Amino acid sequence: MSYEKVDVPEEGEKITVADDGEELHVPDNPIIPIIYGDGIGQDVGPAAQTVLEAAAEATGREINWMRLYAGESARERYDENLPDDTVEAIKEFRVAIKGPLTTPVGAGFRSLNVALRKKLDLYTNMRPTFHLDGVPSPVKNPEAMDMVNFRENTEDVYAGIEWEAGSDGVEEVREFIEEEMGFDSTIHDGPVGIGIKPITEFGTKRLVRKAIDYALENDRDSVTLVHKGNIMKFTEGAFRDWGYEVAEEEYGEEVITEDTLWEERDGDAPEDAVVVNDRIADNMLQQLLTRTEQYDVLAMPNLNGDYLSDAAGAQIGGLGIAPGANIGDGRMLAEPVHGSAPKYAGQDKVNPSALILSGRIMLEYLGWTDAADLVRDALEETISAGEVTYDIERQIDGGEKLATSEFAERVAERIRQNA
Repeated sequence: MSYEKVDVPEEGEKITVADDGEELHVPDNPIIPIIYGDGIGQDVGPAAQTVLEAAAEATGREINWMRLYAGESARERYDENLPDDTVEAIKEFRVAIKGPLTTPVGAGFRSLNVALRKKLDLYTNMRPTFHLDGVPSPVKNPEAMDMVNFRENTEDVYAGIEWEAGSDGVEEVREFIEEEMGFDSTIHDGPVGIGIKPITEFGTKRLVRKAIDYALENDRDSVTLVHKGNIMKFTEGAFRDWGYEVAEEEYGEEVITEDTLWEERDGDAPEDAVVVNDRIADNMLQQLLTRTEQYDVLAMPNLNGDYLSDAAGAQIGGLGIAPGANIGDGRMLAEPVHGSAPKYAGQDKVNPSALILSGRIMLEYLGWTDAADLVRDALEETISAGEVTYDIERQIDGGEKLATSEFAERVAERIRQNA
């Protein structure tokens, strides 16, 4: 495929996918699209490239970067925020990484990040949350957090079905709800905004499968379905029920539900089996703090996942170091959790750890676990040594304040030393 304003690397090979649409065939010299993003993306993007290139080279591989554009950089080049070139290139090359994007007012999108996920059907938002030694945290034992959050990425509030107060649409929906559906005394008088929260069996089950598959492949003990089904019985309650159906009907002895575990086996789980349980969302928020070590993998509808993953990130030092990735069938886009922080753009000062760790998820997705381990170990060693960017240096004693690019070089040096 040819692209209007994108240069495809002359070197490198494409990642392909097997007939099942899932298993990747990854060459040792893949072409990987990268979007630097807006604001501090111009700083953290190159920094992440430095680290990921070092990890690939240290394990006998090579990444061939393909620069793509979205947000401000796309407006300059294409006069639009999300050009077809960018979407089609990620579809074709399958695995990509991006920095933060800001959706400008009047852009035609609720969110550029959400638009990319939906156009590519990246239905799983995956956020591993673990503490790196040396990172200041607001809790006493941040090392207890080692959790992976799976958040549904295409429905619930991300469906974007809502009507503004005072609009013709909201009055039509209100009339239908009150007169046709019988909820005639539920909505207060006066202006009202109305939204619809779809949660489907299809969307739920494919998300829960991703979570259970991850737990099985990575020796995790449990998957917890987080929902508000005690109140929203036919949406979030259905999420819980459909999640249990996946566990009970599709995995045999590999997976066991918490009820079966205690009612039929007196707590004696089969060896290496994953236990699937569920928790009410508000209760789960406090259990993040009080029983952190009891949870491994969480599977959640979109809004719950947003709250829970950010709260988990706070316990390990904040969203500035929190990685993430959006995954579909045979396709993924790695991205950090934090925003674009435009006031710091171009100052070479912000912490690139979140994008670096998002790149680590990308390396794992490629099957390059040896390279991924090098990235985590070198990053942790650098921070533990007090060689840090300003955000951490101001919170510790005796630290060495490094620029974004300098920090990335230190991490890359340790990767080469440790290989």
